[in-house]
Amino acid sequence: MTEDCCVIVPTIREYECMRAYIENARDHGFDTDRLHVVLVTEDFCDTDEMQAMLDDLDVSGRVFDESDREEWYAEQGISEYSHLVPAASHAQTSFGLLYLWANDFEFGVFIDDDTLPHDDQDFFGQHLANLQYEGEVESVSSDEQWVNVLYQSDHDLYPRGYPYAAMHEDIETGTEEVSNVVASQGLWTNVPDLDAVRILMDGDLQGQAQTRTGNEDFDRNFVAARRNYLTVCSMNLAFRREVVPAFYQTPMDDNPWEVGRFDDIWSGVFLKRACDVLGGRILNGFPLCEHNKAPRSTFDDLHNEVAGLELNEHFWEVVDPVGDDADTYAEVMAAMADALAEGDFDAYQNGDFLNHVGEYCLDWLDCLDELSAVPGHEPAAVPADD
Repeated sequence: MTEDCCVIVPTIREYECMRAYIENARDHGFDTDRLHVVLVTEDFCDTDEMQAMLDDLDVSGRVFDESDREEWYAEQGISEYSHLVPAASHAQTSFGLLYLWANDFEFGVFIDDDTLPHDDQDFFGQHLANLQYEGEVESVSSDEQWVNVLYQSDHDLYPRGYPYAAMHEDIETGTEEVSNVVASQGLWTNVPDLDAVRILMDGDLQGQAQTRTGNEDFDRNFVAARRNYLTVCSMNLAFRREVVPAFYQTPMDDNPWEVGRFDDIWSGVFLKRACDVLGGRILNGFPLCEHNKAPRSTFDDLHNEVAGLELNEHFWEVVDPVGDDADTYAEVMAAMADALAEGDFDAYQNGDFLNHVGEYCLDWLDCLDELSAVPGHEPAAVPADD
């Protein structure tokens, strides 16, 4: 089996987690020759040690610190687009998407370095089985057009990125036939993925949560119904290559507005809107991972989130009405990008950041097209030389 799955891991500390993921794959009979691991890190990290770990695991892969990324951009002829991947941000996962696109991988997997697989679950096998799934599954909707991915739990938790205005929703569940699964989101035990405000309300000052989740909180896969949004967290996620044009991890942290922490959340909104237009589905639930978030100041997280909290309440409303006549993920993304780039958001705190995101999304499509043709995308015209 040739390498068809690019595993993208942003890391500066716990890169050794990959030993557990590769061991899990081999214990469950998954062919690790299918995997190519990309560790996205920083110049101050020991990239030689990281590469030595991959070699020791006998798994294909590369390590990219900031200098390596700049060199890769130059090799690919896309240095003019290096701004798309922000410095010192979790949103550097976008680099992994560029690498995946340039190298024609069929599947991608995002893994955060503070997670571990559950021994009794075939992590990679389950994700790829989800992407092949056709059949009946639970479908969830709400009167707020948002589905809480933690709705099965009895803890009354809302995940990071879930709009405050959509809380206390009334949900309906049913069963529907699904096919064309383009993304598989595994959920998390131990530390739930909450934002800082909700962590504070849970009584925790160490950036984690007093309330913890366990296997008993999750017992089935589900999809969010059409025209219902959901939070998409990139710590435990697999996806098909075709969605990459509509899956840009938005440019957080490294921006004049200091907006951070919503990169995967907003990329999930993009993806869900595109799926609803094109018939794709996001399957949620298994495989679970164990989230072992390190203690840190909850107020530091709050500082990083507060600049974008109001924008997060309205981001989905901007993209929800557009793209209905699109035929490809790139066309839906272009419609969403235009709505953001051209919108008037003066009523919101840091509203100009939404225009910034829209402009970067248009650059994202052009950058991908430089690497490999993007179906349905017409690159921006280059001005003629005088």
